[in-house]
Formats: sequence, C-alpha cells, structure tokens
Amino acid sequence: MRDRDGFLDFINAFITVSPTISNEQHKRLLNRAVQHHGLSIDEATEILNNSGLVIGEKENYFEVLGFSIAEFQNESESDIVALVNAAHEKRYRASLNAGGRPRLDGRTEEQWRNTLNQARDTLIDTDKRITHTAMLQDDVLPLTEDIPDEELSPPEPTVSLPIEPIPEEQFPTPESTSHLPSEQDGMILIPGGTFDMGSDDSEANDDEKPVHRVYVDSFYMDKYPVTEAEFKEFIEANSESIRPTKWYEWNDNRDSTIDHIYHDADYLRNLKMSIFPDYNANHPVTWVSWYAAMAYAQWVGKRLPTEAEWEKAARGGLTSQKYPWGQSIDKSKANYNLTFNKTTSVGAYPANDFGLYDMVGNVREWCLDKWDKGFYAKSPNINPISDDSIIEVTEGFKDIYTSRVLRGGSWVSTPENVRNAYRAGSPPFFTCMNIGFRCVRSV
Repeated sequence: MRDRDGFLDFINAFITVSPTISNEQHKRLLNRAVQHHGLSIDEATEILNNSGLVIGEKENYFEVLGFSIAEFQNESESDIVALVNAAHEKRYRASLNAGGRPRLDGRTEEQWRNTLNQARDTLIDTDKRITHTAMLQDDVLPLTEDIPDEELSPPEPTVSLPIEPIPEEQFPTPESTSHLPSEQDGMILIPGGTFDMGSDDSEANDDEKPVHRVYVDSFYMDKYPVTEAEFKEFIEANSESIRPTKWYEWNDNRDSTIDHIYHDADYLRNLKMSIFPDYNANHPVTWVSWYAAMAYAQWVGKRLPTEAEWEKAARGGLTSQKYPWGQSIDKSKANYNLTFNKTTSVGAYPANDFGLYDMVGNVREWCLDKWDKGFYAKSPNINPISDDSIIEVTEGFKDIYTSRVLRGGSWVSTPENVRNAYRAGSPPFFTCMNIGFRCVRSV
C-alpha cells in the first residue's frame, strides 16, 4: 500500500506546528513514511528535503521562561496566562538591561528577546501550548512497532475477474422509506437507490476509475463527524478497555490497556493532558485508529459506513459533481488547504442536500472497507464492500490487519484531495491529527 498523499498530508500538518525537527525525528519521519505509507527511503527523503522542515534542536519554550511542563497541569487558563506574562516580562526586561554583552548560548540579546516573545505567544495560546507540549514528548514521532512481516506485507494477489455490470432494469427497487423519520437521534436518512461512483475527471486518480453505477440500500448516517465530547463519553464509560492507563505520562503506549497492535504510539494524543480540552469539545475527534472507531461505533449501536455508502451520502443526491455542493470549491464551503491549520467545530460550513455536514474537509473519515486500489474494476453493483460482509467485518474487526479506506480529505488537503471521489487508505492501527470518523446505521 503506497500512500504518498497521506504522507504529504501528515508533513503539511506537522510543519505548521514544528518547522524544526531533530535528527531523531527526521529518522522517525522516514520510518513512518516506509512503515505507514509504503514509500521508499529515497522517495521519503525527497519529500522531506522539499518540505521546508529544518533539522536542528527544538526549542523548549517552557524552559525558556523557567517552567516545567508539569507546573501547568493543574493551573487554570487564566493563571497560566498570568504566570507566562510575568515570567516573560522579567526575562525581557533583564535582556534589555544587559545591553550588548554576549550571551553564553551564542545568541545576541535581540535574538533572545525574539525567542522570549515566541515562547510567550506559544504558551499563552492553549492550542499552541498543547501542540508544543506534544512535540516535546519523546513519542511525538514514534518508531513503528515491530509488526510481523505478514501484517506489513500485502497479501498475495488473487485472480479476480471483473464483474459484469448489470443492466439498469435489474437493479433492485429501493424500499419505501416514507414511514421513516428523515432525521433521528442526530442521524440523517439516506434513501436507497443508485448513483455513479468514482470519477473520470482530469484530477481523478487511477483508483477512482472506472465510474460505475452502484445500488446502495437505505441507511442513516451521522449528521456530523464524531466529536471529541462524544468520544470522551465513550472513553469514560470504557476506561478499562479503550484509553491508556497512564494519561499524563504517555511515555509508551504499550502500557495501554489496549493491545499495542490496535494503535500506534500517537493514539489519543489529544488526551496527553488527561482530558480533551473543553474548547475543542465540538471539534471532530482525531488521533483515533480504525479499531477505536469501530469500537466506538459498536458502543453506540452503529457501525462505520462502507465506502459506497460514504460516497453516496457525500454526493448529496447530485450527479457527476466534484464536491458535495457542485463543481467548484472555496474556503466558505469547507475547512481544507491549511485555512486554519487545525480542525474547526463540526457544522461550521453549509450542509449538502442530504443535510450532512463536513463530508469533505476538516477530517478524513474511516470507512468499513479494506483498502483496494483496483477495487472499482471488479466492484459488485449492489451494496459493494471490498472485504467480507458487513457483519463479518463488524463482528471480527479485532482480527483484521489489512489497510482500511479513508475518505473526504481534511484541513490539510488540497482541493483535489477533498473531492467526493478521492480515495485513500491506511493501516488500521494508524492515527493522525487529521483522521476522524462518523457512523451509520442500517435501515
């Protein structure tokens, strides 16, 4: 599984919060490219060399202002701001009084004052402080766990003949949904029927071809991606089975109560400070593996969507359109292309014609299916899934190790990568700052 776009998305997001990396982090990024994204060392090196990342030692802004990370753990936001401003003022004034004397660290006093300003601005901004704290941890870019070769290597290819498309008149007649509510428990009814899946536009990748007509049964889909507040409820109700036991230490996720094969070391990274920040409660949850998304879905009596269900829902009933609302995109329609350099609250942009929000942009979304780049050439026409049946996948998900489908693009994605038809995939243990999910329920 080669996922160059996924690695580029990760680097684009990473560079917004840490333009400087250590030699060890550089090695770990190369390791991630090979193990998680299927790239060669040469290809990963070329990407990193062209990314603008600078190899050097990271500045610890807590130490710059005379603090340790632990000192901030039990302080309110207002107290943190007061402490930071007081420490900054003291050191800034001392630097001004120092005149032109040389500093022991080799910097000029003007350079030191610039660093003091950067430290203050980072630590008084909650988003930046949490990100900076995470960047200072030893597991920011962890070396990939040793995984058996059979789990890292793609399965032996099997001979599979293309499935002959069936005539239009042989598609099922959609069941009546007139007796069902159009919205129920935060979910939107997506009526059954056919749609043209895939794309043959100029931007389309080979894995989006050929365009093929697909029938999907009716289903309900979450109006929004699952939020941090919703996932927090799940964690609190399942504390012995889903979250790391050492919330604030976070030195090694192998200490987690979840077996390490079900996540990488960035799993639930937003929980480093023991809770999801309240100000992000309505943002989509991120840093969740496919396994965690599957577990959550089961807990709420739902499941992840198949890739076909996801694309039918994203298109909103429109035909042959690139995006959920039409043929063009701008930054009033979705959170993409580093507009805010982070996720935004769900529902901040207009819904599509089905009434679904954030189907593209904000976060990429896990789907039920196995990632199969050539699936469209052999896809069934009725309720397709590139794996075993829906029941077999949902009931046996802990025994699945093949890569899973990701759809929708995210806040770091280019316009081409937030199209309805854009496809990607990642290993089921993989987590990232721009990957979330939403759930469906069969009718």
